[in-house]
Amino acid sequence: MTSAPLARRLGLADAIVIGVGSMVGAGVFAAFTPAAQAAGNGLLIGLAVAALVALCNATSTAQLAAVYPVSGGTYVYGRERLGPWWGFVAGWGFVVGKTASCAAMALVFAAYAAPAGWERPVAVVAVLALAAVNYFGVTRTAALTRAIVVVVLLALAIAVAAGATSMPPALPLADGLLAGGVYGILQSAGLLFFAFAGYARIATMGEEVRDPARTIPRAIVVALAAAVVVYAAVAVALLGSLGADGVASSDAPVADMVTASGWEWAAPVVRVGAAAASLGALLGLIAGIGRTTLAMAREGDLPGWLAAVHPRYRVPHHAEIALAVVVSVLVVAVDLRGAIAFSSFGVLVYYFVANVAAFGQPAAQRRYPKAMQIVGAVACLVLVATLPVAGVIGGVVVLAVGVVYRSVAVRTQ
Repeated sequence: MTSAPLARRLGLADAIVIGVGSMVGAGVFAAFTPAAQAAGNGLLIGLAVAALVALCNATSTAQLAAVYPVSGGTYVYGRERLGPWWGFVAGWGFVVGKTASCAAMALVFAAYAAPAGWERPVAVVAVLALAAVNYFGVTRTAALTRAIVVVVLLALAIAVAAGATSMPPALPLADGLLAGGVYGILQSAGLLFFAFAGYARIATMGEEVRDPARTIPRAIVVALAAAVVVYAAVAVALLGSLGADGVASSDAPVADMVTASGWEWAAPVVRVGAAAASLGALLGLIAGIGRTTLAMAREGDLPGWLAAVHPRYRVPHHAEIALAVVVSVLVVAVDLRGAIAFSSFGVLVYYFVANVAAFGQPAAQRRYPKAMQIVGAVACLVLVATLPVAGVIGGVVVLAVGVVYRSVAVRTQ
């Protein structure tokens, strides 16, 4: 089914902001606790590994996006470079994995912003509100994301400054770096990697970026570099202020760091920042999933009515309405703690396909050495191996469901 093209309204600054807003999200307020539980001070090594994997994946994505600047991201790249089935596996992994992430981000927002007992209703309201923002145009998405990024970075700057005041003169960060072993470090890398995964949002919105061959690669690299700096600063402040055990035992380590420093006045600011970060991540997820769903529907890999583009606002409105409904149901009905590993499985599959697709690009299209794509693909498989078994099994089952659906759809077309 054919559908109208989306409008190119995003410049370099808009694309960078959307990428940063997607990466510096709720993960910075929550991901360090399980990472510390897995590796202690070794989470610093895990963070470096996660950043390296993210860099490899980001450069593969940027190299592909410069050649295929349309909605869909790796779904499109897989189809064009490797074949329809590769593209479908990447797109399906992204859509189902990130749909679970949407519900998780909504619940994180509600945990910080809602009164006790009202978390799920508030989470549903957040989903519907941000879906409405996306519905009325991508420039509104970029404008709201810009405001959210400012609030989040301000809150994190205050938190890091507070943590710095309670650090000992000589930080014992080198102690216990290997206490969690290689597996613990890799598990922490797997947990922290997904905090960086927001750069895919820039590529999936490639049909709405001006001068995409230049804008997308630059925006991806700049946004990733900014996120790495922010996460490194927060990690050092947390470990220096609370210690690895303190971080591992905290449900809200950034807020606890502020309180432990004696800056009680800043705790509400951090809470607002956490809520805003969750909204920023959710906003970017909704936009990215909608565009990938649009691309899959255009090719017949999802129902054709999802390919509709609003005649005035030039957004995939059917896809975004369907997403809002599904996420709202998940928020109300499902405990998503166990779905985190499932979401991670889907995203790693997505980036594995991206690296394989970029590896096969001809010399004229190359921007980065093939070694980076090899490292990225192997690292995706290694990080999958660190995920909880239940999450891997769930991911395989849902992936199989998608394969069956497409097999039937192809035969009936």
